[in-house]
Amino acid sequence: MRQLRSFSDRLPVLLTLLLPLLLLTASCSRFNADGSTAPWGLLLLALDIWAFISIFGQPWDIGKKLLWAAIVFFFPLGGLIIYYFFGRSR
Repeated sequence: MRQLRSFSDRLPVLLTLLLPLLLLTASCSRFNADGSTAPWGLLLLALDIWAFISIFGQPWDIGKKLLWAAIVFFFPLGGLIIYYFFGRSR
C-alpha cells in the first residue's frame, strides 16, 4: 500500500510535466491542408523508425522492448524525446 501511495503522490507532478508535451504533439498535424505529408512529418517518421530499430537492437528482455516501442508508437514526438534521454544505452 505504501508504494501505491508513493506513486499517487508523484502522479500530479508527472501529469504536470507531461501535459504540455502531450498538447504539443496532439496539436501539431503531420499533414498539410491539401492532405500531403508535411516535411517535418516525414522527418518524425524517419526518427521513429530509427528509434524502433534501436529499441529492438538493445540487449533488453522483450517486455522492456515492447514497453519502449509502445511509448514511441503512441506518442511519436514525446516518446522519441523520452527514449532519447532515458531509454538509450550509453
